[in-house]
Amino acid sequence: MSNPASSNAHEPVSIGKIAFASAVGATIEWYDFFLYGVVTALVFNKLFFPSYDPLVGTLLAYTTFAVGFVARPVGGVIFGHFGDRIGRKTILVLTLLIMGLATFFIGLLPTYDSIGIWAPILLLFLRVMQGIGIGGEWGGAVLMAVEHSPKGRRGFYGSWPQIGVPAGLMLSAGVVALLSNLTDEQFLAWGWRVAFLLSGLLVAVGLYIRVKIIETPDFQKVKESKSEAAVPFVELLTTHPKNVLLGMGARYIEGVCFNIFGVFIITYVTTTLQLPRSTALMGVIIASAIMIVMVPLYGMLSDRIGRRTIYCCGAAAIGILVFPSFWLMNTYREAAWVWFAIVLPFSFAYPAVYGPQAALFSELFSPRVRYTGISFVYQFSGIFASGLTPLIATALLGYGNGQPWWICAYVAVVAAISFLSVMAMRFHHTDPTPDARPAPSGRLGTAMPK
Repeated sequence: MSNPASSNAHEPVSIGKIAFASAVGATIEWYDFFLYGVVTALVFNKLFFPSYDPLVGTLLAYTTFAVGFVARPVGGVIFGHFGDRIGRKTILVLTLLIMGLATFFIGLLPTYDSIGIWAPILLLFLRVMQGIGIGGEWGGAVLMAVEHSPKGRRGFYGSWPQIGVPAGLMLSAGVVALLSNLTDEQFLAWGWRVAFLLSGLLVAVGLYIRVKIIETPDFQKVKESKSEAAVPFVELLTTHPKNVLLGMGARYIEGVCFNIFGVFIITYVTTTLQLPRSTALMGVIIASAIMIVMVPLYGMLSDRIGRRTIYCCGAAAIGILVFPSFWLMNTYREAAWVWFAIVLPFSFAYPAVYGPQAALFSELFSPRVRYTGISFVYQFSGIFASGLTPLIATALLGYGNGQPWWICAYVAVVAAISFLSVMAMRFHHTDPTPDARPAPSGRLGTAMPK
């Protein structure tokens, strides 16, 4: 018989490698996905929708951005099904290939001037493929970390693939900022393509890392007991309907906050505030760098004081901080103030939501439908929480005659919805954290007797 102490001694090293592999793979996938969002209003509105006025062109470009989010639940259901049926690892490799190839081919696309209407059609198709790929990616990366984690550490290790979001955004914004040193003519002619073509190299690195990871213990138990769900999506909807709805409600503020301060803000700073593109990009880069540290910190805190507590505090903070953030940008209109205004909600409030999210969502579902469950919740809610946010923000900005207060009000309402959704959650498949069981009398993060 093996020595338990010896086995435990090797556990931190093993989970560390797995968490690192999840973080690197997620970074590459999110670089691919966010790169599209970063250049949407800088390039695609000009090169793929040039026959419309600037506002309409931007809205059309953001529509193709949103289509990627519509495709994500399709990918979540497809790859969630096979992830729950044949395993997490195989699906992770496949989704990385789909994402990487789609991004690489976007960098090779002819423009509207070259092939006419086929340019936006092909762009739309590749964006759909990106969405399908990332739809299956997130759930697998999260479960690789969470299901390998030692008891009581799922919040911390589950936050590692979440690091891929700020790291991917920082990498995509950084590459575009570097290429922005080119003249506008050079950037529009070929500079933006370099950022997409780099995906080929990143995918090779990601594949090298991912093929070395092993299947998760939770899925191995399901496989060994031959208890795989016949049709995971159907079983999910019949056995966990309330948690599906509450999970989507909780996800709402996370998607809105990210796409306001990570995507829409670039257009807002450059067009409404009339500041250089580099100012907006640098603000996002600074915020993302800080977020890389804050995400695992909040994940660790969720193991100690409860995911419900951390998540609700983060949602409330976002709903409050959005007002002073836009006030600072609107009032001072200088680079340092813009950076501070972005960092305030995006680096310190948002990670309190995103850090514990992986473990929080995983604990809503049983292992036999967990891949499908977390993928569907995350990706389907992404349609309204993420994909439509730049469109809604652009429309609200126009409705407010260029003033951002309707946008702020929208964020505050969404924050309230997410806060209430998390408060209503009851966890049935849990890690022993302070709020892993229902809190009595609705108290935040209170432990129930084991």
